[in-house]
Amino acid sequence: MFGIDSNVLVFVALIMMAAGAFIWALFFNKISSDRKQYKRVKSIKNNEGDRASRIAAESRVADAQKRRQATMSSLKELEAQTKAKNPNKKGIKQQMIQAGMSGNMKTFIIYSLITGVVLSIAAFVLSGNLILTGAMLFIGTLGLPRWYVGRKKTKRMNAFLEEFPNAVDVITRGIKAGLPLNDTIGIIASEAKEPVRSEFRKVQETQQLGVPMTEAIQKLYKNVPLTEVNFFGIVIAIQQGAGGNLSEALGNLSKVLRDRKKMKAKIQAMSAEAKASAGIIGCLPPAVMILIYLSTPDYITLLFTHETGNLILLGSVIWMGIGIMVMKQMINFDF
Repeated sequence: MFGIDSNVLVFVALIMMAAGAFIWALFFNKISSDRKQYKRVKSIKNNEGDRASRIAAESRVADAQKRRQATMSSLKELEAQTKAKNPNKKGIKQQMIQAGMSGNMKTFIIYSLITGVVLSIAAFVLSGNLILTGAMLFIGTLGLPRWYVGRKKTKRMNAFLEEFPNAVDVITRGIKAGLPLNDTIGIIASEAKEPVRSEFRKVQETQQLGVPMTEAIQKLYKNVPLTEVNFFGIVIAIQQGAGGNLSEALGNLSKVLRDRKKMKAKIQAMSAEAKASAGIIGCLPPAVMILIYLSTPDYITLLFTHETGNLILLGSVIWMGIGIMVMKQMINFDF
């Protein structure tokens, strides 16, 4: 093996370093310009990506604002229409329709007169008192028929509320399965329980005449003046005007309806004791009067035979009615 002098190696290394430095100095401007160009292109690409993401974010915010404004305007229009067309402010004819009756005022007036005449004749035959006879005529003509219509309306509204969440669930499942809203309403109109079936059949018939869906739902709220139906109409109107996922909105509505139903049942359970107490207090005076009449008839008949007793009896009935109405308002919760 031949030995190599270390000085030679150092000399060669210095020559190579000098050659590399010369080459670097010769091509420095080109290399630096290429590097600057690469950095500039990279920064431009990053800026374009940031700009695109920023534009996409701004467009999403703008769409959300437009959707929010459209929703707010729809809610304001629906609120104005609801106040202008409040179904609870209509007369006895609308209440009869809401109760599931024909709404024929002529028939209602005839039955009211017959009831008033029958009650007044019975009061005159039993007591011979003209004041009591007039009171029975007034109650039978104006009070009792309207009370019957109101009671029938309340029963029908309760039956509607019992079935309405199930109908909303069916509509939600149908929309998720790909069916249009009209077909799901047709399913409710043919397969749901009464009175939901008849009311949705009216909606379907109204829409077949060319009426838009929102107006048809508003007519449903006119026939069924419930807060839950108003919620349903608002959801449909907002979806028709502003768009959105209708199945998700109706699913949330169904959950709200069932929660309201549970809350109502809880309130009824909590107020059952107060209602029982009110019933006992309301039945106590008539029960005491009947017991006194059975034990000592002469003591209680003065209320029916003497004019002062009639006035006392009339005043007692009025005050008793006021007390019952006050207790009813205290133990009934509307939400």
